[in-house]
This record gives sequence, structure tokens and C-alpha cells, in this order.
Amino acid sequence: MTAIPGAPADPDRIPITALLLAGGRGSRMGGLDKGLQSFGGLPLAQHALERLRRQTLPPAAMLINANRHLPDYQAFGVPVWPDVLPDYAGPLAGFLTGLAHAQTPWMLTLPCDVPRFPLSLCERLAQALLAQKADIAMVAAPEEDGRLRPQPVFCLLRRELHDSLARFMAAGGRKIDAWTAQHRQVLVPFDHPGDDPRAFANANTLAELRQLEREPRQDACQPPMPSF
Repeated sequence: MTAIPGAPADPDRIPITALLLAGGRGSRMGGLDKGLQSFGGLPLAQHALERLRRQTLPPAAMLINANRHLPDYQAFGVPVWPDVLPDYAGPLAGFLTGLAHAQTPWMLTLPCDVPRFPLSLCERLAQALLAQKADIAMVAAPEEDGRLRPQPVFCLLRRELHDSLARFMAAGGRKIDAWTAQHRQVLVPFDHPGDDPRAFANANTLAELRQLEREPRQDACQPPMPSF
């Protein structure tokens, strides 16, 4: 994979469906449905949808992948689809579900438990994908030691990869990076000046969620986030 800071490409050429992943068991959160937990006064899933609408390149459509409390998710006003595979088969099952239902050539994946994801996420992934003529663009975010680490749940990928993913999962594959490595992909760093170093911090527990809620947010070159 090649890491690039972005390129002068036109991301508007890529109609994108954003898939919000909210289908996990929530095991480390005591079995709670993560997407329905409050962050700043809104359920995490609703907060993420609002943040997607404020992207510098807003997606053309949005979907939610959820396996429990479907009426609660449907109340957020976007289509909700449970996994096409049984028994909570992991994030890739959500990917597969999204690719089966997306109506655009490209799909953005993101988890519901990372409430500070950048407002430039969609655009920067699209720019890198176009510049490298890749099948998949994946986020690389800085760790505490400054090194970049891939974030496999944050991907922009071609809808035509559905059949490849279906075969991979039918053979027992479950790791995102093992599947994405089969295709032309580009790593997109989110460590530029002005980037929030905690933009991709996730909340596995309620304590971590409350900590993220207390921390100040940075949205470089964007209007201040509303108080939710």
C-alpha cells in the first residue's frame, strides 16, 4: 500500500454511499447496542449521520448496518440493513451487506463508535483513490508514538468488490486487512497540520465514550460543531 497526502483529483466524480457500521455485539460495553448510546445528547449513530451530512464531500446516500433494535435505527431516517450472514460475523459482514444494497459505484465504511471522525474524511479518501486509480482507499491515523496505523474499518471501496468479498467470507475469511490486501489499495494519512490527533479514537466502553465526550474537538477549516 502507498501512503499519499492527497492529490488534485475531482472527488465529485465518485457518487458515494456511506455505510455506518452498528451491527456488533457491544461485548466490551456490557452488551449494550453501541450506536444507541448517547454522545453529546444524541445517539452515536445519529451523531455520525449528522457528521456525514457536514462532510466537505457529502455522500450521495447513507445506510446503517445494525442487527438489533432495528426500529430505533430506522427512526434516524436512513435505510437499515442487518447482516446478510448469521451470528455476528464481524465488520466484513457489514461491508458485504452494504455492498449488496448500495446503489452508487463507491461505498464509504465507518464505525458508529468513532464520534470525532474528520469532516474531510470522504473527500480525502476520494481524492487519494482517484489519484492512485485504486480499488480501496483506507485511513492511516497516528498512534501516540506518532507512527501511522491503518484503520481498516474506514475505507472507500468499489461496489464491484462485492463478489470478491462474498467469496472471501464464504471461505471463512473475517479480517478486513487480509481481504483488502487482495486488491489495489492506498493508505491515506490523517496526520496533517490541523488534523485532530484523536479523530479516530473509538469508544469500546462507556468510560471511554464519556472521556471522548469531554475532550475538545478540532475540525480544521470547518465551522464549529453545533452543541448536540
